[in-house]
Amino acid sequence: MEDKAHIPLPSPALTLLSLLEGAGFEAWCVGGFVRDALIGRKAGDIDIASSAPWDKAQALFEAQGLKTFETGVKHGTLTVLVGSDALEVTTFRTDGTYTDGRRPDSVTFVESIEEDLARRDFTMNAIAYHPERGLFDPQGGQRDIEARVIRAVGEARTRFAEDALRILRGVRFASQLGFSLEEATRKAMVEQRGLLEIVAAERVSHELGALICGAFVRDTLLAHTDIIGQVLPELLPMKGFDQKTPYHVFDVLEHTACCMENTRPCALVRWAALFHDSGKPAAFFTDDAGVGHFYGHAKISVTIAQTAMRRLRLPRALVSDVLLLVEHHDDILAATPKSVKRMLRKLGGRPEMFFALTELKRGDAAAQAPHCRHRVGLAHELDAVLEAVLEAGEVFSLHDLAIDGKDLKALGIPPGPLYKELLEGALESVLSGQVPNEKPSLIASIQGRLEP
Repeated sequence: MEDKAHIPLPSPALTLLSLLEGAGFEAWCVGGFVRDALIGRKAGDIDIASSAPWDKAQALFEAQGLKTFETGVKHGTLTVLVGSDALEVTTFRTDGTYTDGRRPDSVTFVESIEEDLARRDFTMNAIAYHPERGLFDPQGGQRDIEARVIRAVGEARTRFAEDALRILRGVRFASQLGFSLEEATRKAMVEQRGLLEIVAAERVSHELGALICGAFVRDTLLAHTDIIGQVLPELLPMKGFDQKTPYHVFDVLEHTACCMENTRPCALVRWAALFHDSGKPAAFFTDDAGVGHFYGHAKISVTIAQTAMRRLRLPRALVSDVLLLVEHHDDILAATPKSVKRMLRKLGGRPEMFFALTELKRGDAAAQAPHCRHRVGLAHELDAVLEAVLEAGEVFSLHDLAIDGKDLKALGIPPGPLYKELLEGALESVLSGQVPNEKPSLIASIQGRLEP
């Protein structure tokens, strides 16, 4: 049964649909674009499913001057460039067995869109749309979207056995959309979560990256720790860990989830927020009054984060920056130029890293006990001080010093490790206000240090 709902389609999609159907084939828009349009969410790439064999589709498109790429022809998928837009066109198919739990060993091309939709992961992703015929929704995806439910197509265990990443994908959708997992679907996810062990780290990290940046990350982390913990076991010691401190009202995991929710959806900040207190369970002890303390937890958190992020094969630059934020997330900063410039120096002189640190501190403060949440205001003050420092062109890195290695060489100092030591000392003198950032003053200061 077709539904005459109207979804505006971009002209590249209309062009391909028209060409395919003009040649006697059946074609539909499918997948995430249709789902997001029904949700009212900004839609992404458009995929088209068609009865046309890929080689006949390719000949048809190229006859019209369109460039094509054989990106997945083994599975019936062709990428077509329409202007600057790349669209995937796939032949109606059903999938064979999944030996590797990732891709079907073989596919069978079929005649109907209904058979094609039956192989998909979740009902909300198994809806087809055509501008004249409307919606085709044999799996009840529109009903589940209205109910804000994520439900597997057909038998859930079969869907997850085919491709285990679907388990994490479903949780990722929950974080992005705020939908709940249908009971049988969630049960199958929990029971089969061990299958995630065979999924490539890059695929897992891609899903996790989208999950942690979801608008509903807090509820998702807390509701589905048992599933996410399969690929992020670092979360498990945090769950239910009572901090026993007046500064916190949540256990470590809920504090972490709340911190993440209160930061902008930026990969750098969200990864740092995820790991910032991961070392607390290992660092925990109580004093004679039964109050909990976590001395040195930032250092332990760095080690935990490094292990996890390397296992997930995240980009080295991202890992390095996340570790730097985790290391300094608990540092005490005063809203003064001197304090801000010192931290800038620790962060490699990069203002964007300082703003990421204050964002993390804002989220951290918002997730603490009510009487501690005034610290959110301190993070705002730190941002304002940094902006003033930048506007004034003040010194906070070796690059900004009025002297460099050439000046040291002119003093007759032989090149070597001493250069860095002297320049670092000069920068420290400027930051502390002992010496102005002027070449004569800095040279005199260095000569004074070198005198016997």
